[in-house]
Amino acid sequence: MTAIDNKRLLTEIFEQMSLGNTRALSDAMADDFRWVFPGDWSWSGTWQPKSAVLEGLLRPLMAQFAEYRSAAETIVAEDDRVVVQARAEAVTTRGETYNQTYCFIFRVAEGKLREVVEYCDTALVERVLTRPA
Repeated sequence: MTAIDNKRLLTEIFEQMSLGNTRALSDAMADDFRWVFPGDWSWSGTWQPKSAVLEGLLRPLMAQFAEYRSAAETIVAEDDRVVVQARAEAVTTRGETYNQTYCFIFRVAEGKLREVVEYCDTALVERVLTRPA
């Protein structure tokens, strides 16, 4: 697949996520997908493969939200990498506002997401969310 194809895939995913369909992201993940939070904070680490990402990270995380939407503001692709600058508007089940800004770096191969490295407002995460076990 080309960089244009990879960009199109992420554009479609984030169009769906802007409508509240968060499954669009997980549906596009390869079985060997991995999610990375870089840095030195409480959420730093790597979840892999897809089953661990879903069960250990995304399902417990998304269970904390009453509503969640994330829309891409900028998408740039080169080779197998797609960088997505996105903004989320969400409310937790406790009624707290969670308006987050992200920079995701995705690696795409054969039409599937293989990896994401997520950069975000870590202070907001620490203040509002509970880290999955």
